[in-house]
Amino acid sequence: MTNKYEENHECCNHSDEDCGCGCSCDHDHEEPGIIYLTLEDGSEMECSVLGIFEVEDKAYIALVPMGEEEVLLYEYIEVEDGIELGQIESDEDFELVSEAFYTLFVEEEDMKI
Repeated sequence: MTNKYEENHECCNHSDEDCGCGCSCDHDHEEPGIIYLTLEDGSEMECSVLGIFEVEDKAYIALVPMGEEEVLLYEYIEVEDGIELGQIESDEDFELVSEAFYTLFVEEEDMKI
């Protein structure tokens, strides 16, 4: 699986490279990013990035495919020319990451309501 990552700058119509952000539009840059996953059959799946978080000294990313509600969790690995996403191999690790995701994102949203 490969991926391409881009920031969402829909409100100001400029790319990630241009974003200092010196534009005069009134917006904040805490918008979620978009990541494109290339699937085994060669098709791409567009996903919204919910967040990147750490569990036991490893980084993980939470993604939601556009038009879906299911959250996808992957290991998040920064490499020289971008990022790589890795599968969470063991059930034990997946359980730890899922619990951390729930605590950080779901419980936080419940508190805002």
